[in-house]
Amino acid sequence: MFQKLSNLHKKCFPKKPWSADDFRDLKQSGCEIIMSENGFIVYRIAVDEAEVITIGVNPEKRRLGIASAMIGIIEKNLKNQGVKKIFLEVASNNIPAQKLYENCGFKTVGLRPKYYDGMDAILMSKEL
Repeated sequence: MFQKLSNLHKKCFPKKPWSADDFRDLKQSGCEIIMSENGFIVYRIAVDEAEVITIGVNPEKRRLGIASAMIGIIEKNLKNQGVKKIFLEVASNNIPAQKLYENCGFKTVGLRPKYYDGMDAILMSKEL
């Protein structure tokens, strides 16, 4: 599973791919991982809040609803576990991801200057 995640991550993020060990470490640290053939989402829960660590969809399969579906799956799981809010960060130049999150009901709540190698990170959250 972890090698498949790494291979898919490399397709999604070729400039900074994560290794199988990176995904194994995340899982061992308590993160949850949902993966399909063409997408994945990694998140963690802290009491009644959750944070999306990363989400990726094979570039050849984007704009087919895969990311929205994965967000919907974790929202259902999180609600069942008593989570009240989800947070995430997105690079300020990643307009398609920002639109995805907005379409899923996330709102901008802050900014982390120069968070991604000099690029600002937009903080977003959603009440469940």
